[in-house]
Amino acid sequence: MTTRESTRRLTTNAILLSLALILAIVERWIPLDLLVPVPGLKLGLANIVSLFALVKLRPTDALAILVMRCLIVGTFTGLTAFLFSITGGLLALGIMAILVHFEGKALSLIGISLAGAAAHNLGQISVAVLLLGEWRLLVTYLPPLLLTSLGTGTLTGIAAIPLVSRYPLSPTRGKHAAS
Repeated sequence: MTTRESTRRLTTNAILLSLALILAIVERWIPLDLLVPVPGLKLGLANIVSLFALVKLRPTDALAILVMRCLIVGTFTGLTAFLFSITGGLLALGIMAILVHFEGKALSLIGISLAGAAAHNLGQISVAVLLLGEWRLLVTYLPPLLLTSLGTGTLTGIAAIPLVSRYPLSPTRGKHAAS
């Protein structure tokens, strides 16, 4: 990789990290709990950046952006919020990284986003069960979260479509390039 390519990659990742941070902040201002009475529910706007990075960049870039976002936001929100965010984010990213290979064949970006939203909720509930020692959360809190992930995942996928379709691939890489 040339210096120019490395600089372009680093710059792209920095811009996407900044966008993910902005989306995470904006998301905290949206009083979603007034519309849907599920505590802790978020739209998952930063997932737009993760989905975009998985489709257009390298998986390692998507991972770096996710981890840095969680670390930065976690410094302001605390350890518990960080654990929820990083666990849900890593599980969602992992599931979407597997499914992105089927994009355009068996799955759309919306389908991949839906799976990511559901995986994120599963990761967060897993952390809650471990921290609280309350396994009943799996049967009481997970179903409403998974139900709401249908809406949030769909919105995130719809928002990612124009970004993904308009951003050109690097001439040195093909679709869904490996790290």
